[in-house]
Amino acid sequence: MFVAGSFVTLIAIGFPIAFALAATALIYIMASGNTVLLQSYAQQMFGGLENYGLLALPLFILLGEVMNSGGIGRRLMMLSLALLGRIKGGLAYVNLVANMFMASILGSAVAQITIMSKMAVPEMERAGYPRDVSVAITAAGSVLAPIIPPSMMFIIFGVIAQIPIGDLFIAGVVPGLILFAVFVVVIAWLGHKHAFPTTEAMSLKGRALAFWEAIPALLIPLIIIGTILGGIATPTEAAAIASLMAMLIGLFIYRDMSVKDLFPAFVRAARNSAIVLFLIAAAQVFSWVITFENLPALVAAWLESLTSSPLVFLLLLNVLLLGLGMITDPIPAIILVVPVLLPVAIETYGIDPFQFGVIVCLNLTLGLLTPPVGTGLFTAALMGNVRAERLAWLIVPFFAASAIVIVLLSIFPPLSIGLKELLG
Repeated sequence: MFVAGSFVTLIAIGFPIAFALAATALIYIMASGNTVLLQSYAQQMFGGLENYGLLALPLFILLGEVMNSGGIGRRLMMLSLALLGRIKGGLAYVNLVANMFMASILGSAVAQITIMSKMAVPEMERAGYPRDVSVAITAAGSVLAPIIPPSMMFIIFGVIAQIPIGDLFIAGVVPGLILFAVFVVVIAWLGHKHAFPTTEAMSLKGRALAFWEAIPALLIPLIIIGTILGGIATPTEAAAIASLMAMLIGLFIYRDMSVKDLFPAFVRAARNSAIVLFLIAAAQVFSWVITFENLPALVAAWLESLTSSPLVFLLLLNVLLLGLGMITDPIPAIILVVPVLLPVAIETYGIDPFQFGVIVCLNLTLGLLTPPVGTGLFTAALMGNVRAERLAWLIVPFFAASAIVIVLLSIFPPLSIGLKELLG
């Protein structure tokens, strides 16, 4: 357990996670006396990035940046309003439906919170909704982002687990729809508790205009999902096509952005991509060291001493991941968990890697909304000008609903792998 001890110590003294991962590998090599491994150190780090699937990551990040400037999100909000019509608490449901549309494009919970807080919360507050409840619904809707494809977390998981990213996207469709459905129930309960106002139905002309303006925006998720499911494009190629389409829509159809807005978007996408990609490179070296220290086998033996049941293992995993998600961001957590626990899940308990991936990503996403780290929670509180403690309390019903979905996914594997198997 020397590797784990070194890593925890480095984190405790303030090392960034990526540097802690890389430094732990060096410490192990020097302490073990296997200095010949230094010759492979750089090669192992570079090998962590030598994966075609990773090209999709910066492209999806760029897609989110372009969407943020191109007016696509606002049109999806209007489409959601047109779809629902006159209903009690209508804007709350509009917020959730728009979150689902955005999740099918962005794949980043924090980016989704940032965009939706700017679009949905002011509208809900003007309509008479409590501001803190509006922010809570917006933040909770972001949990859909890493589950409904495309998902940056799925991309990273797929690369580390070495499984097809397109199939992982398909595995997330049904769990995403189930999560959306239980959130609808929670909003209905909140609407009764807080006496949400009734949204007036849009005129026929207004609905027609909303549908017409949303057609270009809807092309983006259709292109992504359609080309992947149809075998026309890989996730990377679909991301490139969607990014180009978003630029053309923002520049020439909606005209909410100009050419000069593109360069800052490229810079932000490059910066965010570099951070994530360096984490993945460091994780490859860390995984390499873990293999030398035989950590997966040690963890497997320990878990086998606790239970031989795959279901009990998954329930224990859920508790572990929720705890880990409370103290670290999802991407570093995936990098830490997958190399150690995925081999155990597959070889010892016979768990499907796609079911494992959906459960891991959903659990760690909930960590974005829980203290003490809770990046998504504090982003939503800052954007919505609401106290984080109050927001954390209001999110509890959504948290409980998500926990129920996670348990269902653990008990019934077909919920996450059935569609993939059906499509062959």
